[in-house]
Order: sequence, then structure tokens, then C-alpha cells
Amino acid sequence: MKRAFQLIYTSDIHGKLFPLDYGTGKKKDCGLLSMASRIKRDGNTLVLDGGDNLQGSPLLQYFLEHRKDFSFHPLAEAFGAMGLQYFTIGNHDFNFGYEVLRDYLQSMRARCLCANLSDLRGELPLRRTAFHRLENGLTIGLCGIVTDYVNVWESPEHLSGLKITDALTAAKRCYEELRRNCDISICIYHGGYEEELSSGRKLTDSRENIACEIARECGFDILLTGHQHMAVEGRRLFRSFTAQPPANAERYLLFEGELETGSGERHLSLSGTLLPSGNVPSEEAAKKLSALEERTERWLEQPIGRLSERIGPEEKLRAARYGSRIAALINAVQLAESGADFSCTGLSNEEAYLGPEISIRDIYRIYPFSNSMVVKEVDRKSLKEALERCASYFTLDEEGKPAISGEFLEPKIEHYNYDFYAGLDYAFDLRRPIGERVAWLRRLSGEELSEDRSYRLVMSNYRASGTGGYGMLAACRTLSESQDNTQDLLIAAIRRRAELSPPDNFRFRLLF
Repeated sequence: MKRAFQLIYTSDIHGKLFPLDYGTGKKKDCGLLSMASRIKRDGNTLVLDGGDNLQGSPLLQYFLEHRKDFSFHPLAEAFGAMGLQYFTIGNHDFNFGYEVLRDYLQSMRARCLCANLSDLRGELPLRRTAFHRLENGLTIGLCGIVTDYVNVWESPEHLSGLKITDALTAAKRCYEELRRNCDISICIYHGGYEEELSSGRKLTDSRENIACEIARECGFDILLTGHQHMAVEGRRLFRSFTAQPPANAERYLLFEGELETGSGERHLSLSGTLLPSGNVPSEEAAKKLSALEERTERWLEQPIGRLSERIGPEEKLRAARYGSRIAALINAVQLAESGADFSCTGLSNEEAYLGPEISIRDIYRIYPFSNSMVVKEVDRKSLKEALERCASYFTLDEEGKPAISGEFLEPKIEHYNYDFYAGLDYAFDLRRPIGERVAWLRRLSGEELSEDRSYRLVMSNYRASGTGGYGMLAACRTLSESQDNTQDLLIAAIRRRAELSPPDNFRFRLLF
């Protein structure tokens, strides 16, 4: 007997509901509401999501700051329009603490599955697994798992009342439970691949992403991944069929499957295709959310200051070679707010530009991360190691000229893992081997850094966790952590000045 089914899968929506680029205010092919208008489903279709939905867009940021003004949750409305049935939680969904997570989960019409999350207060509508019977009689078994690196990244107060345990242990336990009781088993894992899928080359020793290990050690028929923001169409991975959609509701995955059984045999055929979201939102849901969207747009357009001259756009390689004036501005705010000796910041994958008139929208464009500031105690050795990681961003092309290393471009683009520093005079010599490229390292005054004393380095909480190859910073002692969003600090700092000039707060040379 042959029975066909469909899966619709999204992940890492990051609050992108409308087909808009909030940084520019222009229409864009993206948005959960656009997906909702395109998706066709029937009784043999399941609609699933992999988490990271609460954080990442001005609309959700505005909503969370004014949620008492609204009688609905925008994510519940958008996912409801799409027909979402099951979902798991992503690491960024913990960013705002227990109450915000509770309100989100309680508002959702779909079931939340997260097998390695325990709710010590008992208020979250969580399940480890679920069994869903399709109209054709197939029983689909599902579980959800979140990367346990939430324990590394998240502020302890945001995890109050919650316990996140080992992801692989949970996956193994769920697999044993599901395989005996369903026709098709699915794991929704908010985590990515630790190996290069084309070659099997190990990408990291971190256990942030363990999808390959889950596929190797468990036997889920389908392993849906997320977190890495990689576009991976359906493919075989060890014992599972796997895929991952890119972030920000730009594309979703359509799985088409057929299970053939009989004579004691079982054959499952699967395909997974990435489809565009489009830019025509679901009319009914968009109408309900229109007041929130209009208020968000008015808020984004608020002027907050001006620059003495326009910056950018800053092309990525050029900015890395000669310095970024936008990064210098962000670092100046971090230094002023923290009182640290030095500051570092990464920029997004997009080319940044700013001014001369600056609005709230501009801040969300140049710094799209909902990060906070952390001050670490560093010494010359750990600071040099962090800069050596930055120096690995570069390679030399066939003509001996600087280029961007493939390590920061494949399997996904990671310009945000190159940091710009303030308060330092430093240089990278690309003629030297990776790990030995820092040619000099001193204060702006020219004073050499002492081997015998410690310094204060301010950075994002993302970088402080060691993510991006910066384990040496994670190992350093934390001196202080800000509870304020860095975007809010940037807005407040610019508002305090009638006019800004890009600061001269670094000295950097690239030798080759």
C-alpha cells in the first residue's frame, strides 16, 4: 500500500512577519504572512516550525515593549494563518525571560515540542513528543529539541524556572519512544550541522550543533534542522533525510513523501525543496496586525540625531582592511557605557551605511542583533588570541592580494564573526601562518600591553559566549553584564548629541 504526505517547514523566522526590509523600509520577498498566503494544505499535510521566532525584528521588539496594548500575539496570528501544527523552541526564544516565553507559548494554537526543556514552574504548554494521524491513516511521530548551548549563551535570569539538558541524550530517548509507535518519525532540532555535508569535514569541536551526530546515532526518518541559517534542500544524512531553511522567512521547505508498505517491507521516498515566500501577505492576518505594523513604522521613523557626514556603504573586504567607521561608532558607545579599556564589535553580513540624518530604523539596519554588552577581564595573551582569530578572516589571492578566507564564506557567510577593535593600535601580517599574524599590539598611545596585568574588554554577549571561534574570550572572567539591549544604548547615545562625527578610536594595518 502506498500513502503520500506533505510537510511544510519553517525555521528561524526571527520576527519577520510582513514582506518588508525594516532597515530600508522597502518591500521584500519575505515574511511569515507571505508564506501563509502561498501554503496549500490538506488532511495529509503537516505544518512545522523549528524555533527562533521571538527575536530579530523591530516589529517584535516594539510589540514586546508594548504588549499590554494588544489583545493578541503577532506570532500566534501569523502562524495561525499558516496553519502551524507543531513547533519547537530556538535559543533566541529565551532572550526575554520566562514570562515572555510563557505568553508566547500560551498564545500559540500549535503544540510546542521540546524534549530537553523542563519547566520547573509548570506554566509552559510543553510536550516531549506527539503522534499525529493523517487522513490516509499514517501515524507521524514527532519530537522537538533545542541546542543545549542555550545554557552557555543565555543570561541565568532568563533561564530561571527552566532546565535545558543534553540534546543528544534527549534525541536518543525520543527516537526509542517514537519508532515503536509510528509509521514515520520526525525530529525538529533547533541546531545545525557540525560537519560539512558535502565532504564530512568537521567544522567545529563545539557541541552547539550536533545534527550529524543525531543522524548518525539515531534513526529518525526525517531530521529537520535550523539555527545556522543555511539553505539546505532535502538530502540523505546517515540514517535520516534532512534539510534546513534559511532565516528571516525568505524561503520555506516543502517535503513530499510516500510510504510504501506490504509483505513485511517498508520503503519511504522523500524530497525536500526550498520555495520562495513571495511578498503578498495573507489578507485576513495582515489586516489584524496592521495597527501594530503602522505603530512600528512610525516608531522606526523617529529621528534621533545626525552625523557630520554620511558613511558608506562599507564594502566588507574594504572595511575589514582599512576599518569601519560604523564599527568605530558602535565601539565608542560600548566604551562610554562600560568604562572598559578596549571594545570589539562585529557587523552584519550586509554592507552598512549611515546618515547624515539618523532614525531608529538606521540603528536596526547597522546593528540588527538583539545583543547586550559584556565586559571581560583579558590579558595580553587572550587578547592576542582573539585578534589572531580575526586575522584568519583574511587570505591572499593568486596575485598576493588580501581576500576573504573561505572559512568565513562556506558553508555559510559569517562576516559577523570578524571583529573591529577600538582602543588599540594593531596589525595583521598575512605573510605569516594563521595563528601567528598579529604583528604588533599596543594602546593608541603607543604603550605596549603588559604581560603582567589585566585589561577590560567590552563585547556583545554573543561574542562573550565564545561563539564564532572565540573560546579564548569565553574562558575569561566576566566582570559585568548589561541588561540593556545594545540597540537601545546606541539610540540613547545618539540622542544625547546634537551632531556626531565618526570617532578616531583605532589604529590598524594589514601587511602583505
